[in-house]
Amino acid sequence: MTVRLDPAGLAEAGRQLREGAVIAYPTEAVYGLGCDPMNIAACERLYQLKQRPSNRPLLLIGSSLEMLLPYMDRSLVDAQQWQRILDSWPGPHTWIFPRSPRVADWVAGEYPGIALRWTAHPLASALCTAFGGPLVSTSANPHGQAPARSADEVHSYFGEHLDLILDGVTGGLERPSTIRDALDGRVLRS
Repeated sequence: MTVRLDPAGLAEAGRQLREGAVIAYPTEAVYGLGCDPMNIAACERLYQLKQRPSNRPLLLIGSSLEMLLPYMDRSLVDAQQWQRILDSWPGPHTWIFPRSPRVADWVAGEYPGIALRWTAHPLASALCTAFGGPLVSTSANPHGQAPARSADEVHSYFGEHLDLILDGVTGGLERPSTIRDALDGRVLRS
């Protein structure tokens, strides 16, 4: 089912996410697939839809810093680096932090860190708020294929296998978010 990103559509998406749905929605550059990161069944289904190995990590987006703080261990991030991170957020910048004990293994895969982004995309941000927490955000495409940039492209990849596709406009960036190491600022994906 495809719905518009209006208040009623966002409320419905938030409700479905809390019930374990896997949905697609626009982000800064491409469409993302998302679910509740604390719901193992939803995450497993997302991995299956993407045909992606489950030992690969998932990224989380949030609509505020407060939403993301419980998932990171900031104790190893020095003050200067923390300020650099804050200066980049909200925006299309993903940072890999040492993960807190709250991060489930099914989200982090075999990695000690967690990829977090305070999204600046108004609709993705509103979706996190409607859900009430951070969401998994991975590109909406089968593993190894080009990311979808529209609701129609998402539908062509996944058909009726998704619970919901939110119809909206991506943020216009050409490439997915830059990923950096939160400890030293090193670029891991540009």
